[in-house]
Amino acid sequence: MTDLGTRTEPALRRAAPALLGYAAVRALGLLTLAVWSAARDKSAYTLLTARWDALWYTRVAELGYGYEVRLPNGDVHSNLAFFPLLPWLERLLHAATPLSYADAGFVVALLTSLAAAWGVFAVTDHVYGRRAGVCAVLLWAVLPVGIVQSMAYSESLFTALAAWSLYAVLTGRWVTAGLLAALAGLTRPVGLAVVAAVWVAGIAAFLRDRRDRAPSGSATAAEEGTASAVRDPSAPHAGSFVRNRSTAGECGARATGHSPAPDLTRDPGTDAGPSHTPGTHPVRRALGMGLAPLGAAAYVLWVGHRTGKGPLGYLDVQAGWRNGFDGGYAFARFVADKFTSFPSALAGVGLIVGVGLVVWLYVVCARQGQPLPLLVYAGVVTALALCASSYFGSKPRLLMPAFPLLLPLALALARSGTRRSAVIVTLIATASALYGAFWLNGSGPP
Repeated sequence: MTDLGTRTEPALRRAAPALLGYAAVRALGLLTLAVWSAARDKSAYTLLTARWDALWYTRVAELGYGYEVRLPNGDVHSNLAFFPLLPWLERLLHAATPLSYADAGFVVALLTSLAAAWGVFAVTDHVYGRRAGVCAVLLWAVLPVGIVQSMAYSESLFTALAAWSLYAVLTGRWVTAGLLAALAGLTRPVGLAVVAAVWVAGIAAFLRDRRDRAPSGSATAAEEGTASAVRDPSAPHAGSFVRNRSTAGECGARATGHSPAPDLTRDPGTDAGPSHTPGTHPVRRALGMGLAPLGAAAYVLWVGHRTGKGPLGYLDVQAGWRNGFDGGYAFARFVADKFTSFPSALAGVGLIVGVGLVVWLYVVCARQGQPLPLLVYAGVVTALALCASSYFGSKPRLLMPAFPLLLPLALALARSGTRRSAVIVTLIATASALYGAFWLNGSGPP
């Protein structure tokens, strides 16, 4: 058996409860959608594979780029707005199997959603322990818009790449982190969040190395205070985020009251010291940082060349969809407009509560001392989602990849008894399945 196999099998066994729970939640959602759609004389499979963005992706897979729709108001919807990795995978699977492009998109969504769930588990398990990891995966599965994880959209693919890139950063595998970040940058514009996490983590690691090489006694009192804070794992987003799993397991044990997680990232018999942390060599770190932005940069520059508008050509494409980044001004006006009449005012209150919850969760993440890469990633995803100037109904879907925001809730759920946690997850999963079926049979995700 290869070394990869000896590492993967125990890791997969460790993640099995989370993956089985995730599959059960998604199966419940798909079954509910099928029953609801049949009652309304609609095809659940069509809703999952042949509407909204799924149609744009399959058209790119089949015909390539160049298709656009000109609306009566002058807007131009170009398929250049859709990043290429998902269509490439659909085209590859279609060429290798009898599957149609839409079928291939559905298969990619199913497989990458499982990969995303495993990645969410791996990150959370590394930081807080196994029980919290299982809870994080279940909470990600039961999100109100969780049905999108089973659609021929790019959210599952992106979350899988992002989660495993973050895990690679946390475990010091910088080249792997950079490659996965580059692929994430070929999947969605929010791939910038993964790039930012890799770069900020890399810069922090370089600064830590420089500090550690400094002669003893040369640091000022302020630097010594900063150094002690960095070495303290309990300090918010401080400390070495390149930790072995046994240390993370101890953190999880303190948080959840369960035994520490065994270290599955090291060969038996090696020490737990930093010298055995993989990929910590500065050259490999720099290489990973250099690779991270290549995917997004390559596609954006290609779009600029194709449109003849230079490096900012992709922004013009997004402007044709009336999409952009305005710091949240348009969204704030959208919320304010809800208060012009009583029925819609309730929706306005709900939006304010929802945004407040997201901000509160991020603050809790920082106060609980989440590793710096997770904070950077979640912060950028949240900022890009909330501050986009259009498609306000899509914001819950755009926030879905920000899984680190769920970790405080996962810790709280992990502290509950098994029976109580099961009841809570079952109730939320049922509500999520019903909402997903109602949503897709109605307006659905734009």
